[in-house]
Amino acid sequence: MIINVPSLLITGASRGLGLELVRQYLVDGWEVHAGMRHPAAASEDVQALKRVYGDALQLQHIDVEDHESIERLAARLAGRPIDVLINSAGTMGNGSFAEQGLQFGKFGSSDYPDWERVFRINVLGPMKMAEAFVEHVARSPQKKIVTLTSILGSIEKNRIGGLYAYRASKAAVNAIMRSMAIDLVRSHGIKSTALHPGWVRTDMGGPHADIDAPTSARGMKELIARLDETMVGRYWMYDGSELPW
Repeated sequence: MIINVPSLLITGASRGLGLELVRQYLVDGWEVHAGMRHPAAASEDVQALKRVYGDALQLQHIDVEDHESIERLAARLAGRPIDVLINSAGTMGNGSFAEQGLQFGKFGSSDYPDWERVFRINVLGPMKMAEAFVEHVARSPQKKIVTLTSILGSIEKNRIGGLYAYRASKAAVNAIMRSMAIDLVRSHGIKSTALHPGWVRTDMGGPHADIDAPTSARGMKELIARLDETMVGRYWMYDGSELPW
């Protein structure tokens, strides 16, 4: 009997939420392609998972700023089905909201080269990943593309201002995922959505955030598992609630 093992490709897998998603999918018996910029220098946490799960965990070189690295991996995995593609890699840019609060990214302090890098990672990265791996996802039974966004990308929910580059990048990737959901479900049967992981205690979220990474990852996995055509093109939160654009 041939058992089809579902497969995940995820960017930003070396730490934080990406790493926790890798761990939880491995526990569930998935084959995981964990994309990171420096797989040869993976952290001890990543290496420990590799020792336990062996070939079920494939460490892949992906730098979402380097489109050639994405194209090389897509070519190397040609013909391989990818059930779920998760765009997890992201950045707030230079500085730290966790440490500086709204003083980070305030009006009048814009670092435009940093804006460009934020957009390359948070907006162009997910778009390039989707275009490079659309046929891999289309070959799979589950056919799902998910991009981790942020509640800070919601225009309606913005009541405090600030964080210009990060907010703009997440609003932009939300727009991308909305269009992708419309186009890809028609052309390839692929279900696509934007997903907010919550305010999570990671390096980006800081120690005072609402929830820990396992809680966020568990909720996101549950939502991804039930993602169907009635849910695509909408703006979801890890706990299954829906956010306004």
